[in-house]
Amino acid sequence: MAKLLLLLASFSGFTGVALGAFAAHGLRSRLPENLLGAFQTGVQYQLWHTAALMGVALLLLRWPEATLFKSAGALLVLGMLLFSGSLYVMALTGITKLGIITPFGGMAFLLGWLCLGIGVWRHL
Repeated sequence: MAKLLLLLASFSGFTGVALGAFAAHGLRSRLPENLLGAFQTGVQYQLWHTAALMGVALLLLRWPEATLFKSAGALLVLGMLLFSGSLYVMALTGITKLGIITPFGGMAFLLGWLCLGIGVWRHL
Protein backbone atom coordinates (compact mmCIF):
# COMPACT_ATOMS: atom_id res chain seq x y z
CA MET A 1 0.00 0.00 0.00
CA ALA A 2 2.88 2.39 0.76
CA LYS A 3 4.28 1.99 -2.75
CA LEU A 4 0.87 2.66 -4.30
CA LEU A 5 0.36 5.78 -2.21
CA LEU A 6 3.86 7.05 -3.05
CA LEU A 7 3.17 6.49 -6.75
CA LEU A 8 -0.16 8.30 -6.44
CA ALA A 9 1.55 11.14 -4.57
CA SER A 10 4.16 11.40 -7.33
CA PHE A 11 1.44 11.53 -9.97
CA SER A 12 -0.57 14.02 -7.96
CA GLY A 13 2.45 16.25 -7.40
CA PHE A 14 3.28 16.20 -11.10
CA THR A 15 -0.27 16.97 -12.19
CA GLY A 16 -0.69 19.60 -9.47
CA VAL A 17 2.34 21.53 -10.69
CA ALA A 18 1.27 21.11 -14.33
CA LEU A 19 -2.27 22.29 -13.59
CA GLY A 20 -0.97 25.23 -11.58
CA ALA A 21 1.22 26.30 -14.50
CA PHE A 22 -1.70 25.79 -16.88
CA ALA A 23 -3.87 28.05 -14.72
CA ALA A 24 -1.21 30.73 -14.43
CA HIS A 25 -0.25 30.80 -18.09
CA GLY A 26 -3.15 29.35 -20.05
CA LEU A 27 -6.31 30.19 -18.15
CA ARG A 28 -5.63 33.62 -16.64
CA SER A 29 -6.99 35.49 -19.67
CA ARG A 30 -9.70 32.95 -20.52
CA LEU A 31 -11.62 32.39 -17.29
CA PRO A 32 -13.60 34.80 -15.16
CA GLU A 33 -11.84 35.61 -11.89
CA ASN A 34 -14.19 33.48 -9.76
CA LEU A 35 -13.64 30.35 -11.87
CA LEU A 36 -9.88 30.93 -12.07
CA GLY A 37 -9.87 31.27 -8.28
CA ALA A 38 -11.77 27.99 -7.95
CA PHE A 39 -9.26 26.27 -10.21
CA GLN A 40 -6.33 27.66 -8.22
CA THR A 41 -7.97 26.54 -4.97
CA GLY A 42 -8.17 23.04 -6.41
CA VAL A 43 -4.45 23.15 -7.22
CA GLN A 44 -3.55 24.37 -3.73
CA TYR A 45 -5.55 21.68 -1.98
CA GLN A 46 -4.22 19.01 -4.32
CA LEU A 47 -0.61 19.95 -3.63
CA TRP A 48 -1.03 20.26 0.14
CA HIS A 49 -2.74 16.88 0.31
CA THR A 50 -0.10 15.37 -1.97
CA ALA A 51 2.48 16.22 0.69
CA ALA A 52 0.24 14.71 3.36
CA LEU A 53 -0.21 11.58 1.24
CA MET A 54 3.54 11.17 1.03
CA GLY A 55 3.74 11.39 4.82
CA VAL A 56 1.04 8.75 5.22
CA ALA A 57 2.86 6.47 2.78
CA LEU A 58 6.09 6.85 4.73
CA LEU A 59 4.27 5.95 7.95
CA LEU A 60 2.98 2.83 6.20
CA LEU A 61 6.55 1.80 5.44
CA ARG A 62 7.06 1.58 9.21
CA TRP A 63 3.58 0.23 10.11
CA PRO A 64 2.39 -1.59 6.95
CA GLU A 65 -0.66 -3.13 8.61
CA ALA A 66 -1.94 0.09 10.24
CA THR A 67 -5.53 0.29 9.07
CA LEU A 68 -5.90 3.92 10.11
CA PHE A 69 -2.95 4.96 7.96
CA LYS A 70 -4.34 2.99 5.02
CA SER A 71 -7.71 4.65 5.53
CA ALA A 72 -6.08 8.07 5.79
CA GLY A 73 -4.30 7.53 2.48
CA ALA A 74 -7.44 6.36 0.71
CA LEU A 75 -9.47 9.27 2.09
CA LEU A 76 -6.85 11.83 1.05
CA VAL A 77 -6.85 10.43 -2.49
CA LEU A 78 -10.66 10.46 -2.54
CA GLY A 79 -10.64 14.04 -1.26
CA MET A 80 -8.28 15.14 -4.01
CA LEU A 81 -10.45 13.52 -6.65
CA LEU A 82 -13.72 14.94 -5.35
CA PHE A 83 -12.61 18.33 -4.03
CA SER A 84 -9.94 19.37 -6.51
CA GLY A 85 -11.45 17.40 -9.39
CA SER A 86 -14.85 19.02 -9.01
CA LEU A 87 -13.26 22.48 -8.90
CA TYR A 88 -11.22 21.76 -12.04
CA VAL A 89 -14.21 20.50 -14.00
CA MET A 90 -16.43 23.31 -12.73
CA ALA A 91 -13.88 25.97 -13.71
CA LEU A 92 -13.20 24.51 -17.16
CA THR A 93 -16.83 23.82 -18.07
CA GLY A 94 -18.59 26.65 -16.26
CA ILE A 95 -21.06 24.15 -14.80
CA THR A 96 -21.20 25.64 -11.32
CA LYS A 97 -23.69 23.03 -10.11
CA LEU A 98 -20.70 20.67 -9.87
CA GLY A 99 -19.77 22.65 -6.78
CA ILE A 100 -22.20 20.42 -4.89
CA ILE A 101 -19.57 17.64 -5.08
CA THR A 102 -16.79 19.75 -3.57
CA PRO A 103 -17.92 19.47 0.10
CA PHE A 104 -17.83 15.68 -0.15
CA GLY A 105 -14.17 15.97 -1.04
CA GLY A 106 -13.68 18.32 1.89
CA MET A 107 -15.30 15.77 4.19
CA ALA A 108 -12.99 13.06 2.83
CA PHE A 109 -10.02 15.35 3.59
CA LEU A 110 -11.25 15.90 7.14
CA LEU A 111 -11.79 12.19 7.74
CA GLY A 112 -8.36 11.44 6.27
CA TRP A 113 -6.72 13.88 8.67
CA LEU A 114 -8.72 12.40 11.55
CA CYS A 115 -7.58 8.87 10.68
CA LEU A 116 -4.01 10.11 10.41
CA GLY A 117 -4.19 11.78 13.80
CA ILE A 118 -5.70 8.77 15.55
CA GLY A 119 -3.19 6.50 13.84
CA VAL A 120 -0.29 8.63 15.03
CA TRP A 121 -1.73 8.63 18.55
CA ARG A 122 -1.93 4.84 18.54
CA HIS A 123 1.37 4.01 16.85
CA LEU A 124 3.84 6.68 17.95
